[in-house]
Amino acid sequence: MKQLNDSHPAMSCIGNFTADELSLNLEKSGFPSYRGKQLFHALYARKHDTPFSFESITTLPSDIRNSLLQKYGTDHFSIQLTDVHVSKDGTRKMLFSLLDDTAVETVLIPSEMVNEEGLPKRRTLCISTQVGCALGCAFCATATLKLKRNLATAEIVDQYMRAREICSTDITNIVFMGMGEPMLNYDNVMKAVDILTQPESELISPKHITLSTAGIVPGIIRLADESRSIKLALSLHGTTQGQREAIMPIANKYSLKELGDALEYYYRKTKKPITFEYILFDGFNDTQEDVMRLAKLTRRVPSKVNVIPFHTIEFTAPEGISASLKPAPESTFYAFIKALRSQDVTVMIRSSSGLDIDAACGQLAYSHAGGSAGAIA
Repeated sequence: MKQLNDSHPAMSCIGNFTADELSLNLEKSGFPSYRGKQLFHALYARKHDTPFSFESITTLPSDIRNSLLQKYGTDHFSIQLTDVHVSKDGTRKMLFSLLDDTAVETVLIPSEMVNEEGLPKRRTLCISTQVGCALGCAFCATATLKLKRNLATAEIVDQYMRAREICSTDITNIVFMGMGEPMLNYDNVMKAVDILTQPESELISPKHITLSTAGIVPGIIRLADESRSIKLALSLHGTTQGQREAIMPIANKYSLKELGDALEYYYRKTKKPITFEYILFDGFNDTQEDVMRLAKLTRRVPSKVNVIPFHTIEFTAPEGISASLKPAPESTFYAFIKALRSQDVTVMIRSSSGLDIDAACGQLAYSHAGGSAGAIA
């Protein structure tokens, strides 16, 4: 089962509801609808180090608090922390168990840059959108888990809310780059975005949210038509149709040409630049010809390229082409970047944050390698 039906336990969690829906639910229970806005504010507009409980909502009368307790219990979260691993670079990988005994991983990545107080300027949360993934990308550990189901809106929202409590910090950026393909759970992901970015939640601006897709063309078109303020990133990883088909089966459904046309459509509708994500593999996509093809593609729309080192997924016992993929040597890696920049391409280097705990790009698959761990309730 991919979509959740109404009987799934995650569907009854309070994190599924917008402020308007909370107002409607309270009204159906015989309470004034305006109390829904107060409840929404109490749920989300609170400091990261303030534990939540229905009893603590002093803006609501006791009969409403008791009703909420009866309906949702003492713990309103749809997820529970099972494990946390801390990297030497400060990255935290959290394993969350779900109400149906499945699980997802979420990663909090502090930036290397610090403010005047010595704290990271950015704290980026990498959020999962599915239990497992169906796309089968050869370089991604999550692909070995296969797809179990989509996450409910509450399970997406609660990754953010739980992470800021566990890590005792506010979160400045969200990237939907964890387990799963966000475009294949579009409705729940966008509803989560709406909840987290409502002005009443006081949590995060949509301009600080990035959605990464492996190339789901209908999702890109829909995102464009809805004129959402979040950013779009494309996991490209190949400059020819053959390269993408070899390591990304989704390329057999949506061609490189269709992707390019969809990205042009997206830019025309939104006027927002696009980020191309490009993992460099030794002898596969790291040639001068790849540089020229990638530069040509980036000229179709205002964009930048995130060049990413390949991170091992040997802990998944890879087979086939997955077993043959190797990271480009350091000299090749930096020569590729230099050549791209000589073509006036804006290039960023994605850091390998959390590599020692298998929390880097492409490594999420319930591994417990390295770091320090402990169960935190």
